[in-house]
Amino acid sequence: MNTIAKVGAAAVALFCTSMAVAAESAPVLDSGTTAWMLTASVLGLMMTVPGVAMFYGGMVRRKNMLSMAGQCFAVCCLITVAWIVVGYSLAFSGDNDYVGNLDLMLLTNLDFQSLKNNFPESVYIVFQLGFAVVAAALIAGAVADRMKFSVLLVFVGVWSVVVYAPVVHWIWGGGFLKDDGVLDFAGGTIVHINAGIAGLVACLMVGKRTGYGHEDMSPHNPLFSVIGVSLLWIGWFGFSAGSSLVAGTLAGTAMLLTQISAAAGALTWMLYEWAVAKKPSVLGMVSGAVAGLVAITPAAGYVQPGGALCIGVFAGVTCCWACAYLKHMLKYDDSLDVFGIHGVGGLLGAVLTGVFAMQKVGGADGLFDGDPGQVLTQIIGVFWVALLSAAGTALILGIIRTVTKLRVTEEDEMEGLDYTQHGEVIGADG
Repeated sequence: MNTIAKVGAAAVALFCTSMAVAAESAPVLDSGTTAWMLTASVLGLMMTVPGVAMFYGGMVRRKNMLSMAGQCFAVCCLITVAWIVVGYSLAFSGDNDYVGNLDLMLLTNLDFQSLKNNFPESVYIVFQLGFAVVAAALIAGAVADRMKFSVLLVFVGVWSVVVYAPVVHWIWGGGFLKDDGVLDFAGGTIVHINAGIAGLVACLMVGKRTGYGHEDMSPHNPLFSVIGVSLLWIGWFGFSAGSSLVAGTLAGTAMLLTQISAAAGALTWMLYEWAVAKKPSVLGMVSGAVAGLVAITPAAGYVQPGGALCIGVFAGVTCCWACAYLKHMLKYDDSLDVFGIHGVGGLLGAVLTGVFAMQKVGGADGLFDGDPGQVLTQIIGVFWVALLSAAGTALILGIIRTVTKLRVTEEDEMEGLDYTQHGEVIGADG
């Protein structure tokens, strides 16, 4: 009997221990982290409307300003629906190396009591939605002033499902690039390289703006662009600090590094332009800030402040050169420099993440911390994302082109997309 009692007591103790371990490992709702992630999600959505809408709207000519803002607004609505219907499921369900499954299609099987870390998964869906929205909206800038509104909506809707969602799965959803060790803290590869390459391919397939090279294409209202970038800068904290998925020290680190790189990028672009063109343009300053924000995005949870400073400086110089010289050397008409800032800046940031990553910051070693192989890993990640984005964009637009023209008529383009696509204009005092 004593032996039986001892065995029973041991079994009870083992059961209690197992239950205690399970209780400790199960996520528990944390109101502080939930409040932070709710805030981060709102900040992320603010990046597109009104951030990108005002940034891009101010950079086009007056006759296309309302159309540009309307495109960003419509893209936000369209991608929201696409993300809920199928995008989130393809990005974050299943254990396939390349794409998710349809288990969460229309969020039908979502348990609204389920948690992501220590906050509701429903909040995580909205948080990730912001990334999907801004990625699609950025592409519109590359084909501004000439792509049909209907074509843009069809293209970005399909692109978000067949290109963007699989790329998210590759890196953040447990896919093969995650397994290979590719680092992308807040979307430098997933959002910016992806959108930058898509924008480049799209502008090449659509063709140059009518009058490009000999007509005045000056921005209609740079002040709007300054306001738009200011909103982007604030909203970026939602994405960078929010990507820690916890209201803790890593969120604070990501926020600090984001601020450093943005400021360094703005100052470097300003000084570079000042030295070359003899005048520091305000639009150049804000573009430099965006370049710094783009480049730090993949590194925001992995590098030290000195690394963030270097990344911002490199981004300011490199992106300024790409926008001022590379575009004209290669003779492509990327209307609002989507590739020059987001493509080039994202590529630079992804590679430099492999250079400056520190174990003591985010748990990953880079070149300066003893692991030169991380640089190669980052380059491989860039290659696969760029390849899918380029091929996917070309295929989608190629299919659309068999049905309808990608751009408006020359007459409509000369009159302006505000009126010809929407039947509205901004008044003389608008």
